[in-house]
Amino acid sequence: MHQTIEIEAPDGAAEAYLAGEAGRPGVLLYMDAIGLRPRIEEMADRIASWGYVVLAPNVFYRDGRAADLAPKADLREAGEREAFFAGGVGERVAAHGRDRTLADAPAWLARLGQHAGDGPVGVTGYCMGARMAVWTAGEFPGTVAAVGGFHGGGLVTDADDSPHRSIATSTAEYAFGHADQDRGMPLDAVAALDEALTAAGRPHLNEVYEGAAHGYTMADTSVYDEAGTERHFNVLRGLLDRTL
Repeated sequence: MHQTIEIEAPDGAAEAYLAGEAGRPGVLLYMDAIGLRPRIEEMADRIASWGYVVLAPNVFYRDGRAADLAPKADLREAGEREAFFAGGVGERVAAHGRDRTLADAPAWLARLGQHAGDGPVGVTGYCMGARMAVWTAGEFPGTVAAVGGFHGGGLVTDADDSPHRSIATSTAEYAFGHADQDRGMPLDAVAALDEALTAAGRPHLNEVYEGAAHGYTMADTSVYDEAGTERHFNVLRGLLDRTL
């Protein structure tokens, strides 16, 4: 079962894609910077097929409806992905930091809770969504039991609100699949993330997927990597099955 629903969020109505059978364990899926679109829905459907109910909100609802923000060109074609990102996406991503993430998260979790069974939830995020997943877990210990973060950037920074600083207050198990040679998550940042996970005593996987570029799970773009995508699905399924 799947449907598009509306959620009353702090700054207006937000679309969200809901997949899976009611009463199953809940998973919140944070989209990448390209937005809520058929590829994100496909990924939610696949996770739901494992026995979960999945909610994928349009976190950019303040900027417009999902269809209005979605790419108009085929991002698998040469140069189109780069052109799309040059068209204001960076500004949307920069505006959606920790404050907006945590302002909206209660609405997403409450709506997910209306459909999911009792018990903790998992959160998985892609690209900027990985940051959002980590922030959410730190803000809702005891509620978020699993965090997946894949081809995430900026998980470790010098800022006070750096996502990795949220790990200490969480109660989740983590699985990270970093893109190879990702400028937004270089190897020293991967190592610092591992140190934060270890210091907090959180069980985790923190791996770099060799040969997989930033955005590797997104089959509707030119950087899609099938091997990395399938590896991520296997890791994520294991994480959710262990924790939920």
